[in-house]
Amino acid sequence: MIQDIFPSKLDNHYIDAAATERDFVLCLDTDGRVSVKIENAHITFPTGAQMSYESATYLFSVDGERYFLEKDGSAEIPEGFVFRTLRELRDSCVGKELLIAFTAYHLWRWYKDNRFCGRCGAATEPDHKERALRCPACGNVIYPRINPAVIVGVIKGDSILITRYRTGYGHNALVAGFAEIGETLEETVAREVMEETGVAVKNIRYYKSQPWGMAQDILVGFYCEADGDAQILMDEGELRYAEWVKREDVVLQPNNLSLTNEMMRVFRDGKVGIFCNKGEK
Repeated sequence: MIQDIFPSKLDNHYIDAAATERDFVLCLDTDGRVSVKIENAHITFPTGAQMSYESATYLFSVDGERYFLEKDGSAEIPEGFVFRTLRELRDSCVGKELLIAFTAYHLWRWYKDNRFCGRCGAATEPDHKERALRCPACGNVIYPRINPAVIVGVIKGDSILITRYRTGYGHNALVAGFAEIGETLEETVAREVMEETGVAVKNIRYYKSQPWGMAQDILVGFYCEADGDAQILMDEGELRYAEWVKREDVVLQPNNLSLTNEMMRVFRDGKVGIFCNKGEK
């Protein structure tokens, strides 16, 4: 998956630091496209030696190499670099740089959306002790937003419930959705499956989680079993496809970056029981 970059490691500990010529400086335009150079499906980011970095904000480090964000969407990028969307990078590139781009986008979006205090409207300022934005007028403190969402592998015998979204990503997927106020993640699983497909579920058990900076998400994967006749009543506003698919007929996504794809592969290969305790509520 996108976060599986071993032996490299993302260090997201915040430090109050200024960029240097040796550091990488990620520049995003006003549409959130990332400046990159792509060679043989591998991504390179600009360094401080190649572009202006005086106003860059520290993001994180990977293997001791520091990454900063140039928040000015009009900044001039070096010759040979181009702006690409996360979806374009996801579909054509490999390596730890994908996680770097996704996570940088997550923080860029947070900075962009919180230039002003949501409580009093004053301009916010960066905190210098932790990754936060503070309002000098009313004292409001704003931390990076992380949206919890579930990915659900619904199983009925030797079949899994495969979906495709009405808009957006065009490949096979699983039921997914955001947690709502006041509910547990397990309740989110049951509600989303019912809302999107009309199928009741039981024996909900946790599988794995994944950061997904493209949507400011933390994705939480669950497997569960269909309860009752499992007739599909698809929400046509959300989905354009929802069917029970036999294990041997599961078609995976074109890359191995997503939790959704891994969960489909685990089911296809008959390994769900290895990772989940059957019957755990």
